[in-house]
Amino acid sequence: MAKSNVSYVCTECGWTGAKWFGRCPECGQWGTIEEFHETRPAASTSRTAAPGRTSRTTPTAVALSAAQPITDVDTASVTRVPTGFGEFDRVLGGGIVPGSVVLIAGEPGIGKSTLLLETAGNIARNTPSGNVLYISGEESQAQVRLRASRINAVEPNLLLASTTDLATALGLIEQHRPALAIVDSAQTIVSQDVDGISGGSTQVREVASALIDTAKSLDVPVLLVGHVTKDGSIAGPRTLEHLVDVVCQFEGEPQTALRLLRAVKNRFGPTDEVGCFDMSGVGIEEVADPAGLFLSSNETPVDGTCVTFTLDGHRSLPVEVQALVTNSVLPTPRRAVNGVDSNRIAMLVAVLYRHGGLSLLSNDLYISTIAGGVAKEPSCDLAIVAALASAATSTPIARSTCAVGEISLTGQVRPVPRLAHRLREAARLGFTTALVPPMRTSVSIPGLRIVEVRSLRDALDALKLTKRGK
Repeated sequence: MAKSNVSYVCTECGWTGAKWFGRCPECGQWGTIEEFHETRPAASTSRTAAPGRTSRTTPTAVALSAAQPITDVDTASVTRVPTGFGEFDRVLGGGIVPGSVVLIAGEPGIGKSTLLLETAGNIARNTPSGNVLYISGEESQAQVRLRASRINAVEPNLLLASTTDLATALGLIEQHRPALAIVDSAQTIVSQDVDGISGGSTQVREVASALIDTAKSLDVPVLLVGHVTKDGSIAGPRTLEHLVDVVCQFEGEPQTALRLLRAVKNRFGPTDEVGCFDMSGVGIEEVADPAGLFLSSNETPVDGTCVTFTLDGHRSLPVEVQALVTNSVLPTPRRAVNGVDSNRIAMLVAVLYRHGGLSLLSNDLYISTIAGGVAKEPSCDLAIVAALASAATSTPIARSTCAVGEISLTGQVRPVPRLAHRLREAARLGFTTALVPPMRTSVSIPGLRIVEVRSLRDALDALKLTKRGK
């Protein structure tokens, strides 16, 4: 019988203590201390191993991995496994590294299982000599088969298993030695060797540790699905993120089809990459060029719109800002925003009144982006102000004109990082004029006329938005 040692662990920062606190002494968060049962096998016994595999607690695994000089370690034989999605491969740094454990986290219904099942179908289709193992703790085999038929992921070498027992899952991985193993999800798998409910700190830590040990010893990559809490953070102990090799966030608005995959942690590649996907009724499709998703199809110039370019990792994305200005009939004018920061809108309206000579303090303002785009970066200030001024003066801005720049409280247009990268993307999409802050070094981009503006007044003059229309 295993002896259990009770301790208390903070799910936010990983603090461990022998006493429960309502507030974590380390990070100061309330209600994050949970009871943790650490199982210790008796001295005369060891954990029973499944047939054909070595127990994680026996010293045999230690003897098999002898230390050697780092110069003698061969890395030429390490070949990444392509997922079949170019966007997914770029986020991972070129594909899945053998023996790595990748945690995919996201809100319920965002498409995590669909993405991984379609990835499993792609790898099974491109690897006819090997198997891909999909272990589901949330759905039966028939339910997974129905979803695989809908997204065209049915392959003869794609193996399905439905279990919530950790020993069974490890036994399946060691029996089949697949080219890729997917476990959906970490919160539904339960180990019989430790106490605790499914999804608790004790169980999640044990499940993650066992899967990591199996992946490293067998050189089998594992994709692990993780749930998130109400505030969007990964559920379970924070040490779960430290144990795995890669942590990816799969996010997006449920009202839109756009999905973004971000690498929060990556031991084998960059952490500033983002992959774009489109959710449809037949599965998930990658979007290699997402520019068309964030721009309206209306080619006729209309007042109240302006395009800017934001940075998301190494990718520059266009964002169209739309503004509507109306006369207010309320004592306090209404401010409604979507995709932009409401506090920054209040500051920009004040700067527009003080340094731009255009008063919108008594008007109802409605500012939004389209297709779920986000314009909360300071570089979007110039486009937001231009859209507001265009709506207030009923003067359209040419569709071939974009604006990139941060506006200070003094009315100056300040530089933004990686401006040349944004301008090259603007020229590629067919923009011919760009309003930018003063640049230290001149940049020449064929087909793009760069207009440098030093102040908000200069920007309004360049766009001819200084006089109110009739």
